[in-house]
Amino acid sequence: MNLLNTIKPLVLGVIILFFTGCKSSKITSDGTANLSLSSKEVIKENSKTSPDFKTLQAKVKISYSQGNDSQSHTVSFRMLKDQIIWISSSFNIIRVKITPEKVSYYNKLDNTYFDGDFRFLSDILGTDLDFEKVQNLLLGNPLYELSKADYSMSVHNDKYLFQPKEQMALFELFYLISPIHFKMDSQQLAQPLEARFLQIDYIDYQQVDKESLPENIKIIVLETDKETVIEMAFKSVSLNQDLRYPFSIPSGFEEIVLK
Repeated sequence: MNLLNTIKPLVLGVIILFFTGCKSSKITSDGTANLSLSSKEVIKENSKTSPDFKTLQAKVKISYSQGNDSQSHTVSFRMLKDQIIWISSSFNIIRVKITPEKVSYYNKLDNTYFDGDFRFLSDILGTDLDFEKVQNLLLGNPLYELSKADYSMSVHNDKYLFQPKEQMALFELFYLISPIHFKMDSQQLAQPLEARFLQIDYIDYQQVDKESLPENIKIIVLETDKETVIEMAFKSVSLNQDLRYPFSIPSGFEEIVLK
């Protein structure tokens, strides 16, 4: 079994796992966008929803399909905010640990491991990533910081649509922000020259310790004529528990070197 084929759907799925949000008094009673809000006000409300916690853990079922290939995995997920993102599959067959310094994982099915920089994750999403950007995605924050000076806002299907005033040459970025909780309903990244498109939709939410967390998320990745769909369901979510993040590469495993 090839390690990259096994780990990519898991890592891509978990990259966009978690986000939180709060309702605002500025929302109309029927949950539609208040058209009197300025982009500055919406950006301010969005920034106020950034979650405040020390640790997070959950069980996540990830369903993955690409052409005739389909898989389903249940993983354990733990986060020590700003420091560690930790993932472990059933029976600890695959384990991942991400820190601000590096990305590490091993696979007991083929006795291989990787211990290196963020290039692997960057290749998956098609944009340069670091720990902060990965954590922003996990928490439902904008991948790139929102600012009134750099983004224009419009209302699209009763949601706030943000896009850079000057789209970048290599990719185009779009954010859809909910007028109810002011977190991302969708983040979309298009790379026309590479014929690649990534869409992350946050569908259902659940309340955990007064924080709003996703219950179901759907991710669509289009690359040339290939489509990958990842669906995730979250259970047993808890915050601020004492957690461990064990990770030790077994002896005798072969290192994976990315070309």
